[in-house]
Amino acid sequence: MRTLIAYLSYSGNTEEIAEHIERKLVCEGIEVDMLSIGIDYVPDLSEYDYIFLGTFTWDMGGTPDEVKDFVLEVGYKPNNIAVFGSGDTQFGGDAMFCGAVDKLVKFYESKWDGLKIEQSPRGSQEVLIDNWLEGVLEDVRITA
Repeated sequence: MRTLIAYLSYSGNTEEIAEHIERKLVCEGIEVDMLSIGIDYVPDLSEYDYIFLGTFTWDMGGTPDEVKDFVLEVGYKPNNIAVFGSGDTQFGGDAMFCGAVDKLVKFYESKWDGLKIEQSPRGSQEVLIDNWLEGVLEDVRITA
């Protein structure tokens, strides 16, 4: 099985989540390619069994322009995308927390709920990542 983890990170929080997911997938024996949105070349997503898309939330609940550009560059809506991201409740409170994750889950009609992490994933929030990823992988195992 081949997966892609595409993410955008300014502060490093979303990158840390992506790296945590990568480590877990590799331990499961899954081939993983990493893509830093806005920096790396966008591959043909049809070559991947599953895609993990990570973003932070920007400007009072918005999706960063680089992620929007990524979506446009891909040019279609793959049905195998799981969305994750980091956010900060001090900017807009709970109503806007990880709004970009919610928007992308809705846009892609993802079969998985989005993973939302408050700032850095270190510590107790790593369990949130593990539990979310286990849910995604359970679906992957069932369909494999």
